[in-house]
Formats: sequence, C-alpha cells, structure tokens
Amino acid sequence: MTAFELSALFATRDLSPVEVTEACLTRIEALDAEVNAFCHMDGDASRGTAEASEKRWLEGEPLSPLDGVPVAVKDLLLTKGWPTLRGSRTVDANQTWGVDAPTVARLREAGAVLIGKTTTPEFGWKGTTDSPLTGVTRNPWNLKKTPGGSSGGTAAALAARFCPLGLGTDGGGSIRIPASFCGLFGLKPSFGRVPAYPLSPFGTLAHVGPMSRTALDSAMLMNVITRPDARDWHALPFYDTDYAAEIESPLAGKRIAFSPRMGFTARVLPEIETLVAAAAKRFERLGAHVEQVDPPGGDPGKTFRALWWSGAGALLGDYPTEKKALLDPGLRRMAEEGVAISKKDYLAATMARGAYGSAMRIFMEKYDFLLTPTLATTAFDVEQLSPLDDDGNAWMAWTPFSVPFNLTQQPAASVPCGFSKDGLPVGLQIVGRMFDDAGVLAASYAYEMADPHFDAMPKGF
Repeated sequence: MTAFELSALFATRDLSPVEVTEACLTRIEALDAEVNAFCHMDGDASRGTAEASEKRWLEGEPLSPLDGVPVAVKDLLLTKGWPTLRGSRTVDANQTWGVDAPTVARLREAGAVLIGKTTTPEFGWKGTTDSPLTGVTRNPWNLKKTPGGSSGGTAAALAARFCPLGLGTDGGGSIRIPASFCGLFGLKPSFGRVPAYPLSPFGTLAHVGPMSRTALDSAMLMNVITRPDARDWHALPFYDTDYAAEIESPLAGKRIAFSPRMGFTARVLPEIETLVAAAAKRFERLGAHVEQVDPPGGDPGKTFRALWWSGAGALLGDYPTEKKALLDPGLRRMAEEGVAISKKDYLAATMARGAYGSAMRIFMEKYDFLLTPTLATTAFDVEQLSPLDDDGNAWMAWTPFSVPFNLTQQPAASVPCGFSKDGLPVGLQIVGRMFDDAGVLAASYAYEMADPHFDAMPKGF
C-alpha cells in the first residue's frame, strides 16, 4: 500500500501501525539479504514508535497523516540513537549519536515510524551504491544490476516494498538516479526548501528530499520535512504549503519545454529517447503546450566537476595516510584530484555556475516546466561506476540530465515513464521553475494518472 492508503486505513481503524510495521520488518528480514538495502535496523525501537502511534489513532489524535507510516532514512542523515556511518570505515561507530537531522526530527514530530537506515556509497560520492563498509546494494528489478545512487539503499527498499516512504539526498542526481533505475518517484526540491544540518561537504549542490512510489506520497512527506529548522542558515522562508492538497492542479494551458538532449552531445539509449518522447506527447493530451527546445548554457559538466571534486578534497584531503587507505579507491582518487584544484579554478567554477543558473532562470520565464530523460541509460551491472567509457569523470557521462539542476538548484523530479525491452525501469525528469516544488509535484501526479507505472512490481518481490 502507499502511504496515502495506509493513512486512510489508520483513520478508519481498519489497519494498525503496529501491523504495518511488523509486516515491513518481517519482509525486510526475509528478503533484504539479497538486496542489501538496510545497514542498520532497530526493530524494538520501530515497534515502540508504532505502538505509540496506534494509541494516538485509537484516541483520534494522530500527530499528522504520516503518524505510524514507516519511513527509511538514508545513512547520510543523522538519526538520534542510531549510528550514521555514511558508508565509510573511517567513521567511528563508538560515539554518542545524540542529534537528529532536521528531516528526521520532523518525522519524529509527525509520528512516523523510522524503519531503518539505508545504504549509501561512501559519503554519497557516486551514482551507484556500494561501499567498503556495507558492500553491494542490488536492484530488485534485476539483482545483477545497480539500484543507482547515492540514495540507492532507499530506492531498493521502496522498490522491494520494504516500506512506503524514504528520505534521500541529491548532490548530482542522487535521488533522481535511483528513482529512475528502480521505477520510483523522487523529488530534488528547490535548494533550501527542505532544511539540512549539518550542511553536506559538497555544499550548495546537495539537497534533501522525498522518495516514494507515487508523487502524492512524496507530497505528504514534503508537508512534514519542509517545516523549519533554525540550524540551516541556507533554508528558504517557511510557507505552510499543503503539497498534497495542491497536487491535483491541472496541466491545461501550461507551457512546457521538451529537450531530449539538453542541447549538448549526450549518448542516450534509443529506447529511452523513444519512451521520453512519448511521455512528452502525453502532456499535450493533458492540455499543455509542449515545445521541443533546448535550454541555454551547453554542457555544465566541467563546472560541476570542479565543485564536486573540490568538496571531496575538502572533506578527505587532510585524512592521514592510514585512514585514506580505508576509503573507496575511487573516492580517494577523487579527493586527491579535488585537493589539486586551485582556488582560482574553484572561484571560476562558482562564477560559471552563477551564469548558468541565471541563464536557466531567464529561460524558465517562458516555460512552466522542462522535460528531459532522467538518465542516459537504464540500470547496469553492480560494481561498475559507469557502463560507458572510464574517462575520469566518474558517473557524469550517463547523468548529463541530473547534474545541471543541482547547479541551478531548481526543483526536479523523476517519474517512471515505462520499461526497456529487458524490463528495466526508465524515468522522465520534470524540472520546474525555482521555488515551484508544488508545481513539479502536480505535473508529476498528472503524468502518473495518465501513464501509471507505480503499481508495477519487480518479479520475486
């Protein structure tokens, strides 16, 4: 069931948060050994939260519509009482874990059941999910394939129906990549819309957002996690928006740009191009005006690379040699290259980012939304960094559509738009104007209703 369905049944007392939590824990215990979505579980704590939630529902006093709904938490987000090891052997587990990240704190206040911490590549550095600490996480649609990353553990948990909701982070596509690979919905909100603490070492590229099977479920999660937290000095002013209530806003009359390749050379699988073009046609049938046009600015990959690699250098560059030896070799190499980036080049990249973001905002004055493929490929074999050439740019060759919107900070979502010939999910990216998170959720919901894939389940799960 979706979170929306669970909440409705809690309200009518036809289902209990205790029953749902127990079902999730049982399913995880039975099936997660072959998926490896979770890196930390605490069944007693989850059951205790569910029991308290059941009491509130029976008394007619739930804390929110998500009271009692299980949520998976990516292991980059601090969670009081549970270790946050960030997929790394360099993080000491024997310390006091006494702080919740803002999103986790808001979920507790809403009564949600934290079902466990999910796997991530080390410090969330790449678009696949494996790490020296937690090993390889697999895609439920094909266990030989990656679920994507870096929120791959959360995506795998959702695809395997271990829980209905999850938290992810996205610094270069880390919510949208696994959402596309696993046939899910994922939203990278406008930067600052969802408070974060501590700030990612990758700076203002990094966002926190919801993942789920449906846009409506993510809208319900946004109602909770967008609430203010004074620790985030980048946070946007809080507006008490009901994203779930606004999700049925019509698409008729909306102006939509469709860009199959973002105006630069990108090697996109032909069947992805075909599915995404068909998805763009569906928006026309929903009453929108769709124009095929490329946004300005060309390929911003060089700019992103300078900023992302610098973040890795700042995070890990001062580690002693024996500690560096514990790192994922790819991350260690990235950090070394990041340290070598000069201040002049870093500032030049920051300036280039500003120019790119300004040009995109001007472009979006003409359009309500921009449609692109989410990714250039479907899920590929685990333990590969890229199915394309190893050119030193890590995952960037197959993520040309996600990276730009971390630079511009616009809201961007991935919604399933079909399957490849070999049965792997394909995602459509819907990008909105800066701050129009509600609009992106509504456009995603309208597309889901026109072309629903959210009930499709991986075989064997």
